[in-house]
Amino acid sequence: MAEQRKKKVVRVEPTAAADHGGGTAVADDSAAPTWTPTPEAKKQATTFRLIAGGLWLLAIGGEIFSIFWVLRQVPVNMVLLIILIVVIGALAIGGSLLWKKANRLDPASKEDKVRFFVQNQLGAIIAVIAFLPLIILIFTNKDMDGKQKALAGIIAIVIGGGALALGVDYNPPSVEQYTEESNTIEQLTGQDLVYWTKSGSVFHVCAEVPDVNKESKDGQIYEGTVADAHAAGKDRLVSYWEREAVNYCGYSQEQVDAVADAADIDSEEPIEAPEETPAAE
Repeated sequence: MAEQRKKKVVRVEPTAAADHGGGTAVADDSAAPTWTPTPEAKKQATTFRLIAGGLWLLAIGGEIFSIFWVLRQVPVNMVLLIILIVVIGALAIGGSLLWKKANRLDPASKEDKVRFFVQNQLGAIIAVIAFLPLIILIFTNKDMDGKQKALAGIIAIVIGGGALALGVDYNPPSVEQYTEESNTIEQLTGQDLVYWTKSGSVFHVCAEVPDVNKESKDGQIYEGTVADAHAAGKDRLVSYWEREAVNYCGYSQEQVDAVADAADIDSEEPIEAPEETPAAE
């Protein structure tokens, strides 16, 4: 039974004007439609990636300058070295945040495991490249005393560790995830619209569920496509969407079961038929 919502529903600005949450469906006779980003979403993701790449290049440039100029000075300019370490960290983190945002607009597919890993964890890889050589050379520098090495080294480790932690994508999005979520919502509701709050980490089937109607600072429920929700930083469709759909969104158990069963079938890996054994001659 649907309950009356308590908060104002606000339609977010779409990431792109198209179906399937800022993406389009690619027809496949053997499976449900596959989500793909629209040209607008892909363009925005490309812009974020170019900016992120520029920030990362500056970070690595700062590292190179620190290694081949600052650390070769006698004595080493500690103030300049520490400033550069902080700047390198800020650039690396800024690039990682933009890269993650781009991945939510244009995610990789799990079918290509190498690309999926590199695309989603590139921020962490860059953090290692930008800091590990610098940290090693700080501790092995012959022109710095023990206190200087400890000070600069610890600062570099802390900032580099932070850049590494923020560069890791702990819940990387994928084309398969967007496809399953979009198809589930569309099959159940007839349209690609989900609901979330600014402070939440997941999105929901309808605006009447208790989770989105809890008191919040802005007093708003946000409405948008699956891709809009991911672009807003929401990780996934809530795990108990079936219970929400029946208890609060006005759908019957039969409707929910039909959609859930279809999703289970679509997510199953195809089983290859065993090769026939040649008959004995």
